[in-house]
Amino acid sequence: MGQHYQIQGLLCLVVILVLVCIGMPVNASDPDPVVDNPANVKSFTLHNVFRNANVTTGPGGVRAALSTSNFPASIGQGITVVRFELLPCGVNVPHTHPRASELVSLISGGPMQVGFIDTAGEAHFDILYPGDATLFPRALLHFEINLGTKTASFVSALNSENPGTLIAGASLFRTPKAVVATALHSEAEVLEKIAKSISTNLLALQLANKEFCIPGKNASLGVFQTGDLMP
Repeated sequence: MGQHYQIQGLLCLVVILVLVCIGMPVNASDPDPVVDNPANVKSFTLHNVFRNANVTTGPGGVRAALSTSNFPASIGQGITVVRFELLPCGVNVPHTHPRASELVSLISGGPMQVGFIDTAGEAHFDILYPGDATLFPRALLHFEINLGTKTASFVSALNSENPGTLIAGASLFRTPKAVVATALHSEAEVLEKIAKSISTNLLALQLANKEFCIPGKNASLGVFQTGDLMP
């Protein structure tokens, strides 16, 4: 009889734990909206994003990012969209989005080489042609480069209204000089030259050096040979 009550007690405990887990909130990128129109806006359309979004122009092309400030309809919806016009040999330099995964779709032009590095140090590269799409997992370092002779027009969708953008090169050079020198195994003179060449406009698209990119001539890009990426 005592064993019977013990089994019943264990079953009750399991049921309680299951119910508690079901009732617990799930940590998503953004909280779920509780009303249809959190911003109480009248329009759900943003016309001409290359004029009315957050536009950044650089040597490698133009990016136009929607945000809750220029597109209030997106408030509470857990999404951000960015349009790109990437010139031949233009580069969206390596960066991460700490709070979002990203889906990229090439509309026209290119082809583009895209890729990310995972936490095991493995590189995942691919070539996108018009009509192709690729995914960058949340918070992983990724990039795009236009290998073609025509401007690459593509769309980026991120599952957060505030995904954040952390530029790899610029961020590295914000750390102490001793740290940068150790990470890159370079002399101070070389590092000073690199630091001065980094654009102060962090979101601007850049142009690849002609030594590494000739429009229409690179079907695929090689990588620098390194030692073990992970300890």
